[in-house]
Amino acid sequence: MFWSKLLSRRFLLFTLLLLIKGSLVMYVVFDIGFSWETLVTELPFIWIVFCFIELVARKRKVVYYLVSNLLITLLYFTVVIYYKYYGVIVTYHALHQADKVTKVGESTYSLLDPYYLLFFIDIVVLGVIHFWPKKNAGYASSYDPGSVHKRLLPRRRASLYAMIVASLALCVFNVWPNRASMNENKQAEDMGILNYEVYTLLSDSTEKQEVVDMSDITQAKIDELKGFQTPAAPKLFGAAKGKNLIILQMESFQDFLIGLKIDGQEVTPNLNKLMNETFHYDRFYTMAGQGTTSDAEYVVNTSLYVPHHEAATDKYVEKALPSLPKLLHANGYDTATFHTNEVHFWNRNELYASIGWDKYYDQHFYGDDDHIAFGASDEILYAKTIPELQRMDQADKPFYAQVISMSAHHPYKIPESKYKMTLPENMEGTLVGNYIHAQNYADYALGAFIQGLKDTGLWDDSIVVMYGDHQGLPIYSLSGDEKDMLKNMLGHDYGYPDMFRIPLILSVPGVTYPSVQHDVGGQIDILPTVANLLGVSTANQIHFGQDLFNESSNLLPMRHFLPTGSFITDESVFVPGKGFEDGTNFPLPGETQTTPATDSQYERALKLLNLADSYVSHLPLKEGTAVSATP
Repeated sequence: MFWSKLLSRRFLLFTLLLLIKGSLVMYVVFDIGFSWETLVTELPFIWIVFCFIELVARKRKVVYYLVSNLLITLLYFTVVIYYKYYGVIVTYHALHQADKVTKVGESTYSLLDPYYLLFFIDIVVLGVIHFWPKKNAGYASSYDPGSVHKRLLPRRRASLYAMIVASLALCVFNVWPNRASMNENKQAEDMGILNYEVYTLLSDSTEKQEVVDMSDITQAKIDELKGFQTPAAPKLFGAAKGKNLIILQMESFQDFLIGLKIDGQEVTPNLNKLMNETFHYDRFYTMAGQGTTSDAEYVVNTSLYVPHHEAATDKYVEKALPSLPKLLHANGYDTATFHTNEVHFWNRNELYASIGWDKYYDQHFYGDDDHIAFGASDEILYAKTIPELQRMDQADKPFYAQVISMSAHHPYKIPESKYKMTLPENMEGTLVGNYIHAQNYADYALGAFIQGLKDTGLWDDSIVVMYGDHQGLPIYSLSGDEKDMLKNMLGHDYGYPDMFRIPLILSVPGVTYPSVQHDVGGQIDILPTVANLLGVSTANQIHFGQDLFNESSNLLPMRHFLPTGSFITDESVFVPGKGFEDGTNFPLPGETQTTPATDSQYERALKLLNLADSYVSHLPLKEGTAVSATP
């Protein structure tokens, strides 16, 4: 009798349940928990849904309440999980990634805290109560969810309509003043999660970004916005002319690992050995977006920014993209890319056709022996790649090869047999500890690859570029203890300037230069930098990066992992509040006092993103398909 009476008061019951869940989301994401703000922002949307159920449903109303509860709960749950990794609020755009969740299941499940399952416990309990076979007919007389809906009394119907109007007015009141904010997280906090999701859906269909005419998109305009001026005689132009180019993308690798010791043990001993014989840019930043690893491939090979809200492999791959492979192919190079995953993951088969690789090597070539993460281990990757590079080197023209490692992929659960160092007991089993083990193994495998390049003569006959694809330890996923571990390692609190900072390491045959470079750069700068070293002109190819050897300053607009309007300067990472005026500057490593970012930089960063989006929208559709090395 108690439960039947409780269920019969369904409107209030389900309102309370969803308010509790909404408050939990606001606490996890915005650290504000239950408050009057939560009531004002979340409650109106919930009441609109419930009022419509009361007005429209003729029978089985509790079923509709349970379904509404489930759908809103799934949305709340997805918001929390997505935020734990990406640091932004999920929207309908992420539906493109739904098929990838099962393929990266372990990575997704690692983001769960046990108490998140409380999101669904009420649905299970109330569902069991509702659908459990009734033992006596007396129950139906007091509560019969299958009975035909009686006509609502005019007064009750009028009350429901009044609640809908009032709730809709509150939704508009929450949305309208906050729609101009560039910061998606602030929008969601001030509008309310549910209102923000609907607003995003409607605004995308009604508000179209201004598309700049192709004639107004020039390299001179881009360089002006970035504050970059190409010198008449660029330094190191053609310094490695005719050499091969080998670019290694290192999975989840952050710069703080280089030189790091734990209990006297080097985390990256092989990379550490390279520091005296290579260029090391220690203030270099990832510019990947929703597509993470595949986005890094896109940015490096096109020198274009990732799209807003979507992976480049979902949005831009139908275009014939100007790229580094095409540029070098036109200058007499053979090109190939190497990855142990299946080529259709992240739609790479379409990306590779758009970029114009001559060939790609994927899981069909490498097999699945010594499986780690999503494919064969880094040891297999490097061991099977070296002979292919030797074969390419025997041709009468140079080659460009991109090699993409994968073993150190989130959540960094490599087999214990692969452990190469011993960590303190308090680190074992933590995300930070697993990350250290995985990257230490990745460095071990990389050491064999570097030695193989040197033994075969490829090292001395090639520019070798190494960089991290994206952050490995998202701030949003770390516990308090894990943040303390990182603080002890770094000597300061772990923040945005550390999280997005990846290394750029270049080995250039015959060139000597100070090994450590403190100039700021990003993945978008790799294309013009290596083109300059190879003596290949980029004058006729639009690019949004700049040659790092000839720069004096940089401006790096950021997308997806930070709110729109975020950018990196020579001194700080800037993250807007509701706008530029209430934004925050996070000093880069080594900066104690910084010059605050300016509104001019803010406006220029937004214009650069708009120019890049406009440029891609004008490009023709691609022709042809990617060619596998193992058909």
